[in-house]
Amino acid sequence: MDAVLHALADPHRRLMLETLSAGEAAAGDLGALVPIAQPGVSRHLSVLREAGLVEVRRDGRRRIYSLRPAGLGEVGDWLEQRRQEWEHRMQALHTEVARGRRERRGSE
Repeated sequence: MDAVLHALADPHRRLMLETLSAGEAAAGDLGALVPIAQPGVSRHLSVLREAGLVEVRRDGRRRIYSLRPAGLGEVGDWLEQRRQEWEHRMQALHTEVARGRRERRGSE
């Protein structure tokens, strides 16, 4: 999961992933989206590939990238657990606030 979060931390890599959510794209097309040199684009794509967020295939001399949504599954599960925990905490807080209001009204 750390590799996925690291990959998502960079805005250039997020832009590449968002582009790939619409369909496959060649490495050169993805590189044209960001203001960095080709070696930097290759490093970004390597990080995405190593994190399991994209797949690559050769088409002649071109490398075609596609999104691998399953790579986000572990992060999605982790976020869902955190959301449920905070929802439970917020419900408990609302209960305590309501209890305090009732007690104040009862003592007036």
